[in-house]
Amino acid sequence: MWHALLGYWGGTLATSKVMKKYNPKLVYPVQSRGNVANLRDIAMDSLEKFGVGIVDPDKIYEFYNDQRSYLPSVGVDGVKVDVQNVLETLGRGFGGRVAVTRKYQQALEKSIAQNFKTNNLICCMSHNSDSIFSALKSAVARASEDFMPREPTLQTLHIASVAFNSLLLGEIFIPDWDMFHSKHESAEFHGAARALSGGGVYVSDKPGVHDFSVLKKLVLPDGSILRARYAGRPTRDCLFTDPVMDGKSLMKIWNLNNFTGVIGVFNCQGAGQWVWPVKQTAYVPTNINITGQLSPSDVESLEEIAGDDWNGETAVYAFGSLSRLQKHQSLEVSLSTMTCEIYSISPIKIFSEVVQFAPLGLIDMFNSGGALDNISSVADSSATTVHIRCRGPGRFGAYSDTRPELCRVDEHEVEFTLAEDGLLTFYLPPSSSQDNLRHVEIVYKAS
Repeated sequence: MWHALLGYWGGTLATSKVMKKYNPKLVYPVQSRGNVANLRDIAMDSLEKFGVGIVDPDKIYEFYNDQRSYLPSVGVDGVKVDVQNVLETLGRGFGGRVAVTRKYQQALEKSIAQNFKTNNLICCMSHNSDSIFSALKSAVARASEDFMPREPTLQTLHIASVAFNSLLLGEIFIPDWDMFHSKHESAEFHGAARALSGGGVYVSDKPGVHDFSVLKKLVLPDGSILRARYAGRPTRDCLFTDPVMDGKSLMKIWNLNNFTGVIGVFNCQGAGQWVWPVKQTAYVPTNINITGQLSPSDVESLEEIAGDDWNGETAVYAFGSLSRLQKHQSLEVSLSTMTCEIYSISPIKIFSEVVQFAPLGLIDMFNSGGALDNISSVADSSATTVHIRCRGPGRFGAYSDTRPELCRVDEHEVEFTLAEDGLLTFYLPPSSSQDNLRHVEIVYKAS
């Protein structure tokens, strides 16, 4: 369920007999001069003029608990709580903005724990420092302005802002990069970013209006996603560039999985500008082709998943292409405006001193390596067998410098192909197992 921190976006009705037990009152927000100088917002200006109904902070837990106690019985398993930053304008008479925010946030988190089985709370419009430092148990927070499907100049700004905001928010929350539309001119762009975000993936499509070619790169048939380990963040060489307006820089976002790294490269130039409010005729998008560099070293802490004996060699996979690079080598990436590419970076492992192998995962998914759960090997005098646990179904891929003798999935031998560039592929069929994991065996005959 989606509601505002004060109950509704304009607060509660202070004159309501039903609300009387919560001691509501009509108060008038006071915006700071700095905030007004930065942004004039019609919604906030309206609240300042007409007032907002606020529940007594000493009664707010009772209000939240009454509001939520019946929700599980009607199938609601969590809430998204919006407009949290309004409290920083309502501190007068309540001990100041820090005190009132702390009371509201503690009551909010306590009511979630009381009424839901898990910590299903999304904090929204909560980037003010009072909310951030008061959120001791809140797990998820929106990292961005809204996704605005009818505003073409905001699509690239959205991707850049969520990545940069996640530098801070990712240390405190699981950043929520907001919903998007799967059937939209920017769907591939947004879908690729959500796969890197390390957070949830959800769409606000109209019923029956979907692009399943995008959704199938994000979501498995059982409804689960291939979630990366951390919050998606800009690569180091992007930190002090302007990936939206300098006309030359690509936006690169990195993350880690259990056995692979992942980098998304986005051309956010030419489609928007850092100006607010958006003016209808102020900016005409243009197409800009940009060439940049991508390196396995763009993935922070790649050694964390590579192992102590790693020699720095990696397999780098993008849809349809496989390269082999040393950690500090790079490859050239050229993209036009509002296009992107995702690269899976898999450290090459050496088994039995002869087999060079790097798992890639489900290679038709945006974050292919997110499907990998475990990898090990067993060797004897006759063969070396690589054992992999991988989610499915889908097309499994790996780098292999040697042709295997055979491949098995759940003890059944399957057909495979090995391309000249070392891309080994075969299909993982659907399974009835509850954990949705397939046992993959790749057998190499001893030389």
